[in-house]
Amino acid sequence: MTISDIPGENSAIRRDIAGGCEGLSEASPQRSSASALAFAEIYPRSPGERDQWILSHRSVRNSVTAQRAYAFLLEKERSETGERKQVATIFLTNRECPWRCLMCDLWKNTLPETPPIGAIPDQIDRAFAELETTERAGEFRATTWVKLYNSGSFFDRHAIPFDDYAAIAGRISSFQRVVVESHPALITESVVHFRDLLAGKLEIAMGLETADPSVLDQLNKRMTLEQFGRAAAFLHVHGIDLRTFVLVKPPFVNETDAIEWAQRSIDFAFSCGARVVSLIPVRFGNGALESLARLGLFSPPKLTTLEMAAAYGVGLRRGTVLVDLWDVEQLAACKRCFSRRLARLEQMNDLQIVPLAVQCQSCDGK
Repeated sequence: MTISDIPGENSAIRRDIAGGCEGLSEASPQRSSASALAFAEIYPRSPGERDQWILSHRSVRNSVTAQRAYAFLLEKERSETGERKQVATIFLTNRECPWRCLMCDLWKNTLPETPPIGAIPDQIDRAFAELETTERAGEFRATTWVKLYNSGSFFDRHAIPFDDYAAIAGRISSFQRVVVESHPALITESVVHFRDLLAGKLEIAMGLETADPSVLDQLNKRMTLEQFGRAAAFLHVHGIDLRTFVLVKPPFVNETDAIEWAQRSIDFAFSCGARVVSLIPVRFGNGALESLARLGLFSPPKLTTLEMAAAYGVGLRRGTVLVDLWDVEQLAACKRCFSRRLARLEQMNDLQIVPLAVQCQSCDGK
């Protein structure tokens, strides 16, 4: 399906998606000659060579098994109606994603082989059983949404076997909303098949990463903005909700440009029909980013940059904007005001409002 294939009654979303994909073709500003030279010397031009470069900077995987999800947790998320929904999030263990994205460290908790049939449903059973035995068992019984994240793409059949779809759907039949993740290239009729097996509403989380086409190419995701738009259109036509991941300050982007491109990426995601935009501050941890940092080609975003991106997105009121707060203290340059700034970000997540910025005499809020 292409954008032009969207039926006439959906002409508004067709215009939005086409306009968004075509309206953000401007690349990021030119690098300085010194950083451009460093970039040319260290980072390969072809996707295949980039794969090898990224792999060469990896450490070892964590010890995980196909017999259990590598993590699970309970969280709350605000719905469109303002309710605080209880969410069970399960991080499934499966074969590694076939794409070698420059910023990704999710491969650390994956397997080199496809899990056997039945392993993924068993992981869900085991996670639910363990949640039932924790001190938060009452909260778990009140969950109405579930997220099945798998360090890659749910619809990659080497990661989640197609023959397990029905069993998985049976395990999560009590949930009103089911969120899984996927690369846009895998948004096909398999998604519709899985949707039809579910009792609840299906939502697909796709990584847009950035609306800057030149940086998107360098991230080695092997995806274009037009491809993202086509996948978003497919989901819309089939009544499937879209959640979008946007990176805050990916590699090769300076602090000033990071703010602008985070904002433009949020705009693009909403133009493609996203219900939720999740902002991910890019962090160290996969080896490749550390190598780029030594040459001045990457640094994590400042906390101020993350705050400005979140405030912009929430202020649009076009959908839910969430900030990934995992390890966010690593971005803080000032310990005196960090707790108040974290509380402000949590308010944005929970209430979808933009509180007044924190004032700090020590750092002037920077």
